[in-house]
Amino acid sequence: MAGEQDSNDKVLSIIANIKNNCQSDEDTDVTDTIHKGDDNIEIRGKPKSGRFWKSKKEKFSSINKTKGLRLNFQKKTALRLELKRTKELSRQRQEELKQKEIERKERRRENIKKTEENKRKSEIVQVITNSTKLKRMKKKQLRFIQKRDTNKEIEANK
Repeated sequence: MAGEQDSNDKVLSIIANIKNNCQSDEDTDVTDTIHKGDDNIEIRGKPKSGRFWKSKKEKFSSINKTKGLRLNFQKKTALRLELKRTKELSRQRQEELKQKEIERKERRRENIKKTEENKRKSEIVQVITNSTKLKRMKKKQLRFIQKRDTNKEIEANK
């Protein structure tokens, strides 16, 4: 009997220790949640979707917005002047490039005109007075025939 009572006493003491530990754990859990509440960390349950890694989204209205750097008046005016100067320089550069492009196009047109004139001057002209010759010609030969007013060219050369 003494052995049974010793074992019963041991069991009861173990149960009492477990109860004390459970009560002390509950006290620490309450203090932990209080401290966590101070850090503004919300304790959430398991989400319905099961995606535990997803965090709660903040609304845009709750986000703190910064006003950015504030510059004094002198720095602002200096920046404005610098910006104005750079814009003026870029506009000048663009105008120069446009002008060069226009000049290049004009030169090209003049060169084309000169080559056309030189071709006409160097052409061998044969005047056809007999119209029956034209009637006898084949189609391919007729394609090469061009009508020209030779009197103007003769007068221009004089």
